[in-house]
Amino acid sequence: MRTTVGIIGAGPAGLLLARLLHNAGIDSVVLESRDRSYVEHRQRAGILEQGTVDVLRAAGAGERMDREGLRHDGIELRFAKQRHRVDFPGLTGGRSVMVYAQTEVCKDLIALQLKEGGPLLFEAEALEVEGAASGRPRVRFRHEGREDVLECEYVVGCDGFWGVARKAFPAGLSRVFERTYPYAWLGILADVAPSHDELVYARHDRGFALLSMRSPSVSRLYLQVPAGTDAEAWRDEEIWDELERRFETDDDWRLERGPITQKSVTPMRSYVHEPMRHGRVFLAGDAAHIVPPTGAKGLNLAVGDVITLARALAHEKETGSPGLLETYSATCLRRIWQAERFSYDMTTLLHTGPDDTPFDARLQLARLGRIASSRAAETDLAEAYTGFPLDA
Repeated sequence: MRTTVGIIGAGPAGLLLARLLHNAGIDSVVLESRDRSYVEHRQRAGILEQGTVDVLRAAGAGERMDREGLRHDGIELRFAKQRHRVDFPGLTGGRSVMVYAQTEVCKDLIALQLKEGGPLLFEAEALEVEGAASGRPRVRFRHEGREDVLECEYVVGCDGFWGVARKAFPAGLSRVFERTYPYAWLGILADVAPSHDELVYARHDRGFALLSMRSPSVSRLYLQVPAGTDAEAWRDEEIWDELERRFETDDDWRLERGPITQKSVTPMRSYVHEPMRHGRVFLAGDAAHIVPPTGAKGLNLAVGDVITLARALAHEKETGSPGLLETYSATCLRRIWQAERFSYDMTTLLHTGPDDTPFDARLQLARLGRIASSRAAETDLAEAYTGFPLDA
């Protein structure tokens, strides 16, 4: 099997890249180790930045998002029983975010790929990337019980942290930067209307809490818990009781309860692999970087990567110049490190560490108070949350 661009992984990064390449007249083949149902139902991110929304629309994948997604013009910060709303459009010149789950983005892109795009092979496990430094890299993969080879001009690893694409980088070339946090998120899905019409980020002495949603009738909520927590160790009533404590305010706001349909624990870590290119092999999304979910950056960073790469590949096709491909890693990493910085800031602003002192707690409250009282500080948060430029 031959193609121009071999894409490993059918998450949002790989699927959007395939769509952008299709629109640019560039052939691709997507290999996904899981089956279609798994890809379309794995719960992940739910916040799309303004730039991500614009790109999905331009790619022809925004119709259902615009019909079913929930536009949000701000978030609420909650601390010391006080509430402060951050007005995104007013602070950023009109930008907003969209609540639309990654599962739905994948469904839309899969449907388009199967209808209009190149081959998308499910249950096709990539085994190894060979010849990264050559002019014809290859992906060995297993599909329908037999091994096969995908010969490419370029290979893009959108296969996550545990994928094979990064293994094609020589050890002497790779540099890794990472931080592991001593806490995690216990997340729930509940069949109850959200208790607030925008996301609520709560800082509490007992730990962080987040009120989010998946639809007007389904709530998504999170509690900070110690790393390594077993989700099933928490009874439903214990979860609701703890959420009530952490979201408590001085006014008459109340948290609505409902049946919990899903529980999971998300570990917290920061990770960056440099560089993101070796020869004709490129990394995108979680294969190259991970952020703690506090800043809602993971999916959006992956989108930024593939937009940058699709532009570079289209430029090479049109002009014969590999210049943008050669600067792909540096271009992406400028934006990635800003997102890592913002995600770290949001995480340390709102979570309580096991070794925190009363001094640390006072600093958090001072930082939150600064955001609530300074338009400059508030604007910095709003600009970062709604998205860094996709070309910087």
